[in-house]
Amino acid sequence: MKRSESLRAIQYSPDKIWDIVIIGGGATGLGAGVDAASRGYDTLVLEKYDFAKGTSSRSTKLVHGGVRYLAAGDIGLVLEALNERGLLLQNAPHLVKNLKFIIPNYEWWDGPFYTVGLKVYDMMAGKLGLGPSIHITKEETMKAIPNLVEEGLKGGVIYHDGQFDDSRLAISLAQTITDNGGHVLNNCGVTGLIKNDEGIICGVECFDSENNESYTIKAKVVVNATGIFVDSINRMDDPDHTKTVVPSQGIHIILDQSFLQADAAIMIPKTSDGRVLFAVPWHGKVVVGTTDTPIENPEIEPRPLEEEVKFILNTASKYLTKKPKRKDVLSIFAGLRPLAAPAEKNQETKEISRSHKLIISKAGLITMIGGKWTTYRKMGEDIVEKAILLGGLDSKECVTKNMPIHGYLKNRNGIGHLHVYGSDIPKIKALISEDPELGKKLHENLPYLKAEVVWAVREEMALTVEDVLARRTRALLLDARASIAIAPEVAAIMAKELGLRRRWQKEQVKLYTEYANGYILN
Repeated sequence: MKRSESLRAIQYSPDKIWDIVIIGGGATGLGAGVDAASRGYDTLVLEKYDFAKGTSSRSTKLVHGGVRYLAAGDIGLVLEALNERGLLLQNAPHLVKNLKFIIPNYEWWDGPFYTVGLKVYDMMAGKLGLGPSIHITKEETMKAIPNLVEEGLKGGVIYHDGQFDDSRLAISLAQTITDNGGHVLNNCGVTGLIKNDEGIICGVECFDSENNESYTIKAKVVVNATGIFVDSINRMDDPDHTKTVVPSQGIHIILDQSFLQADAAIMIPKTSDGRVLFAVPWHGKVVVGTTDTPIENPEIEPRPLEEEVKFILNTASKYLTKKPKRKDVLSIFAGLRPLAAPAEKNQETKEISRSHKLIISKAGLITMIGGKWTTYRKMGEDIVEKAILLGGLDSKECVTKNMPIHGYLKNRNGIGHLHVYGSDIPKIKALISEDPELGKKLHENLPYLKAEVVWAVREEMALTVEDVLARRTRALLLDARASIAIAPEVAAIMAKELGLRRRWQKEQVKLYTEYANGYILN
């Protein structure tokens, strides 16, 4: 995946009319890009920042049907999500795995209640199910999660859901697009929409912030897949456009594995704010979250609110014998969910459906609102089906249901953290064979190798230290302080690859340090 190739595609063919231009390089935009490119359409995905820079790298790292949505009666969403969960595990086993969850029961009626509910969850998953849910005794619950508070515990319920690495999936989807003849471009934001004499959208204006160049790109169909920012693109189409998305903030904290001491995750189905709380093992650490806080305006870099931090720490302390304190938090991050604006005023964000909705403007702009990572493939399919009708494209069948995602590797055993690269692992090992120095770890508290920095620059369009430490690797999320410590070395490796001077390195280290400090809880 070379940025130079995508740039050439728009620089040297200014009169080319693309079949589909997609604005947004997160879960929705990349999903639509994979669907369009794999059907054989001329496809271009434009991302203003970096792939998955926004919400798509800040999830709870779960591929799930949504037990909470089942309880809320959103049966359609649960059925769709369970089906997509199964397809994602099938198509990207290098990035998605089956994870066991335990719901601890502290009231005598919890056991039967959740056991029955989760049997329905299992039944809805059908042949794509990940394993049966079962009721377990207090002793079995404590054995599975030794750090659970034992006082008042009656037993537990086990169920299965999926777990993944969100920004790594985004990179694999971008690579899948280019594998299928499409093009993707990060750091290239859309600045305007082009309309023909009839007032129909026929392309976009964009600005490549890497080279300070503006381009005019013609297209049969333009898709707005910008998540929390869809309304800003819609206002380019219609200045009087009314708000369609309400951002809802969810935060997560990262703790050392000693706080859980288990391969299974904990799911607390009802917290004081009515949400669920997860404590999930991930990359050798524990992800704890989340919250549901309405936010007025979308931001590319949201920050956790003090009340959210207190809520997570206090709630986790009720269930874990090792009580997490502020000083124990290795990293803290916030993401904004792009929820469809509520039909009723004063409706709480946790009550708004996570299902997705397509809107087509009078000028022909296709906008996807809502949705979640688990259903990214279905959202992409829905977008392209509409694009075929709208753009008069030759009708071609969707092939993504059973299409392996770039890096597909069925057996991830024995390859450690490198499993996220899947079938590209031999190429990374070849770099190390050529230069053994690249086989060294960047930091003793992190698993990442110097070779991964080189690979990120050469093959994954990484342009900044932040791209490498926040999204190509997950160093920032796993240990923010450790990631700051290795920023100078990462900058030096990148500068060598990109042919840049020491001044660039110094500037990058300064920018990254300021950025990563926002992930440290003081």
